[in-house]
Amino acid sequence: MLQKLTENWFLKLLSLVFAIVLWFFVMGEQKLEVGYAVPLELKNIPVGMMVANDVPSLIDVRISGPRTLLMNLHPNDISISVDLKDLQPGLTTFRRLEEHLNIPSALKVTRVSPSFVDVKLERIRDRKVPVKVVLTGAPAEGFEVVSTSANPSRVIVEGAESEVKNVEEVPTEPVDVSGTKASFTLMTPLDYEGHFTSLKDQKTTEVLVRIAPVPASTPPPLPAHESETQKKKRR
Repeated sequence: MLQKLTENWFLKLLSLVFAIVLWFFVMGEQKLEVGYAVPLELKNIPVGMMVANDVPSLIDVRISGPRTLLMNLHPNDISISVDLKDLQPGLTTFRRLEEHLNIPSALKVTRVSPSFVDVKLERIRDRKVPVKVVLTGAPAEGFEVVSTSANPSRVIVEGAESEVKNVEEVPTEPVDVSGTKASFTLMTPLDYEGHFTSLKDQKTTEVLVRIAPVPASTPPPLPAHESETQKKKRR
């Protein structure tokens, strides 16, 4: 029995190696489909402009092809980029995103979601607007807030043209005056969070809150005309 097993051992070993190689080849050529979350890159945004709409950062892509190729395809090596060079302000739709995908030609894209993206370009503008001091709470009994001021009193908002023109003022974070009896100053953050705008430089302001006693009440003045009885009493 052992003799039969060892007969032509070289040919038998060669056949085994060939069978293993063939198995790996067949398995490697099997079709496979894999899903990826692919980053979307916006390239060459024109100078002086910005993207002023919500663009998805990831695109859901399904790719099919030989197992060996897909197994060697690393997610970090896949991206979709769209070129914004020379575009004018306005809305541009980029379709057939699979054509912007950097994958080997032997692989096939079976699904892209979303299948297109809208990119809205706007000119970057800035505007100087007043700071609004926001107070919370109430001074101690018998005291009142006389006035408030901020330094700087105006700050610059920068960003998408359509949003900048609608910004009228920038509020401070609430300044608590609860129980206070005297004037005070406080460095306070500005409470501004635009969608496509932001504060250009200044992020804080010095707030001066003037507190004073409530003026004492005075008796109401006598009426201009008196009755005869009142006149007689005064005499």
